[in-house]
Amino acid sequence: MTVLEGKTILLGVSGGIAAYKAAELVRTLVTQGAKVRVMMTRNAREFIAPLTLQTLSGNPIATDTFSLTEESEIGHIRLADTADAVIVAPATADVIAKAATGIADDIVTTVLLATRAKVAFAPAMNVHMYEHPTVRENLAKLRARGNVVIEPGEGALACGYEGKGRLPDAPIIVAELEKMLSARDLASERILVTAGPTQEAIDPVRFVSNRSSGKMGFAIARAAWRRGAAVKLVAGPSSLATPYGTEKIDTVSAADLLAATAHNFPWCSTLIMAAAVADFRPAHPAAGKIKKSAKGLTLEMAPIADEMPRLAAKKGSRLLIGFAAETDDLMENARDKLRRKHLDLIVANDVTEEGAGFAVDTNIVTLIGADGAAERHPKLSKDEVADRILDRVAALRASKARRLRAVR
Repeated sequence: MTVLEGKTILLGVSGGIAAYKAAELVRTLVTQGAKVRVMMTRNAREFIAPLTLQTLSGNPIATDTFSLTEESEIGHIRLADTADAVIVAPATADVIAKAATGIADDIVTTVLLATRAKVAFAPAMNVHMYEHPTVRENLAKLRARGNVVIEPGEGALACGYEGKGRLPDAPIIVAELEKMLSARDLASERILVTAGPTQEAIDPVRFVSNRSSGKMGFAIARAAWRRGAAVKLVAGPSSLATPYGTEKIDTVSAADLLAATAHNFPWCSTLIMAAAVADFRPAHPAAGKIKKSAKGLTLEMAPIADEMPRLAAKKGSRLLIGFAAETDDLMENARDKLRRKHLDLIVANDVTEEGAGFAVDTNIVTLIGADGAAERHPKLSKDEVADRILDRVAALRASKARRLRAVR
């Protein structure tokens, strides 16, 4: 289940060339399970036909504040009242100015005054228009009132200029809407997440690695940002896109990943170690490519030092969460790792179970607390598992705060 499942998202489309991108945004929102209602300014209809958005959303399009048909079927007040969130995309300089000053002369600006839902604006315009002091002042007014302003992208613009002014891509807008509709229970957290595999060189063209894709750690980073945390992601080699809103630190070897984790450890309030870090590396990597030989190849492997004891010694008030990917004796091995590494929580999973482990979109996990209590979850998407883990982070932090208050 996604954050937007069953939510009513009201999309306002205003008259800019980027209005054509509203079609992709509607499609993306619908695939996330949202109920999408669309309202369009008169100028927006010059760029994209209402029928296109009606077909994609499965709902009639609101285009006129005083249309008797639309008032009887939808109504601008009903639109305003039933929305869980409102997004204006594209938001032109004109509609931004009207929203900032309270002008309500069309369906979009009228609903913006009437709604009590959370509102976001996704500006899209010529770079010089976007940089104009009036536009900047109007955006500042909207932010000051609690509205979300999604920064436009940079690049080639339809007007022929290059710079900031592109409508953000649909996944970025969807991520911002998800954040708007999520609990901000991790807003005080600085979460450091490790993710993905490591690669240990055999020679310049070969390496030893593991099956981790990074999907679990990336899902945790996405969910933590959505729930208000500042997030840094230390990632081994992965083809996954950097989660929006996070700072990603790319690494290759176990030494790289552990060094980056140690370097950023003082910054964090919670460390979540979802990476599959190698335990061994080739003892003597070759300087040149090893040639094929009829005698075969024997690799001498050297152990990689565990960084956790040193970090745990500096734990302080931080929360430490680890993972145990096992193939046998799951609970025994996980509890042993929990104790040895002085963790507050460990996420244990049997990678031999169907739908669990590496390179799949689901996982089957058991969360084990420092007191040894275990909580097994059924097969869930990794996004859902991420939220279950972060629920425990929020609960642990609240428990620590209660104990601190009791001491005082």
